[in-house]
Amino acid sequence: MSLFEYFRYHNGEYYIYWGDPDFGIYMVKTKDPYGKWDNPVLVIPGKGLIDPSPLWDDNGDAYLVHAYAGSRVGVKSLLSVNKMNAEGTKVLDKGTHVFDGHDHHETVEGSKFYKHNGYYYIFAPAGGVSTGWQLVLRSKNVYGPYEEKVVMAQGKTPINGPHQGAWVTTNTGEDWFIHFQDKEAYGRIVHLNPMSWKNDWPVIGEDKDGDGIGQPVLTYKKPNVGQTYPVQTVVENDEFNGHKLGLQWQWHANKQLYFGYPSGNLGYFRLNCMPPFEGATSLWQSPNILAQKFTSDAFTATTKVTFNSRKGTDEAGFLVMGDSYQFISLKTVEGKTQLRVVRCKNARTGGKEEELYAEDFEGNEVYFQIKVEKGAVCTFAYSTNGKRFKTVGEAFNAVPGRWIGAKVGYFARRNDVTNDAGTLDIDWYRVTKK
Repeated sequence: MSLFEYFRYHNGEYYIYWGDPDFGIYMVKTKDPYGKWDNPVLVIPGKGLIDPSPLWDDNGDAYLVHAYAGSRVGVKSLLSVNKMNAEGTKVLDKGTHVFDGHDHHETVEGSKFYKHNGYYYIFAPAGGVSTGWQLVLRSKNVYGPYEEKVVMAQGKTPINGPHQGAWVTTNTGEDWFIHFQDKEAYGRIVHLNPMSWKNDWPVIGEDKDGDGIGQPVLTYKKPNVGQTYPVQTVVENDEFNGHKLGLQWQWHANKQLYFGYPSGNLGYFRLNCMPPFEGATSLWQSPNILAQKFTSDAFTATTKVTFNSRKGTDEAGFLVMGDSYQFISLKTVEGKTQLRVVRCKNARTGGKEEELYAEDFEGNEVYFQIKVEKGAVCTFAYSTNGKRFKTVGEAFNAVPGRWIGAKVGYFARRNDVTNDAGTLDIDWYRVTKK
């Protein structure tokens, strides 16, 4: 789920709708998106309900469109519409199927609901995340029947998919479409495309042959929002000198205070060595992995860390994490410190770790480096002085962690439970690019 798809403003309040395929469709709302949000409300209970989008009609009636998760109910490629109460907090009927995509638009999902120039529109991608196209349905009646039209496809561009997304109108009246492209280990890349209208159908991107089906633009003039903003890139580097963790970092599981903490003016982030969940076979079940997504096709990530081992099974290191992973680490083995490179294939489905390299290591301070080349090929290296790096182990082809891409970051673990485990002090993390 991407929040830009289900984030709506209505009657002075901001709404977010989302589907939990095991429980149903939820909603939260607020008058201040930067302030306190109301508690979540279960709008529709039910298994397999996903990709909801609300619509408030001109007369105040409210509706909700959603799709179905085949992984939960054995049914997909369907879209349904429910009527809601005016507050958008609950549905008032059992719902009506309005579109079946099996014949020409299998795996239709990601539905978004709009009204424009007297038509009800449902924007919905079809054909698969990395192989599909943008479909739009329209009707004069909220329950259909709906006409269908493909409005954007990959065309002659390298932007596969293109998938999901939403229509946005700027305060200057320009129409745009924001969507993503799936790039495997590089995750889901967000794109912004111009949008126009032709015969009451949206055309997204560039329609070079005039057939009404656009293709994504590679470069384009930025939207006119009334003022100019400088070009900015995603924050990657971190000196860990503050009291809060940067927004670029993500935990592998729901955050707990004891996973680790920034030390403020002491100048490091301390990650605690924690045991995995009971029955775990790999780091996939370790909650305290701190990592960030790949942000470019090729880059080098370098970090300086200090390994503080207090018990006999502590290990901590620098990794590329996905359904399969590989890391370089320092580990306590029979009272001595070893530098290791370890790989785990198919970690999410029970794969086991394989040691690719090991050597004795003196001291506890080290510089780790991961170099990522185009195609997500990763090599691992270390240095004792931050200048001369030694590449060790084998190259690793990064893979996505399900649909979220691969990540680079840190882990700290031990094999048993103790009341005083070791730590990894992360001095800094820096990215360079060619």
